[in-house]
Amino acid sequence: MAVGHSILVIAWHLLSTGETYTDLGGDYFDKRSTSTAHQRRLVAQLEAMGHKVTLEAAVA
Repeated sequence: MAVGHSILVIAWHLLSTGETYTDLGGDYFDKRSTSTAHQRRLVAQLEAMGHKVTLEAAVA
């Protein structure tokens, strides 16, 4: 039911705005998870669990 609703919302949006559908790709969410906002959320989660977090860049 939820997937059907999502498809219906996408179809309505495309028809109402005249935009064309662009597939973001199967790895869209994997690429998105490397953002600085994602890093901040992870640090905040660890700090909420009582950990002190210090980030250092990894040496390649």
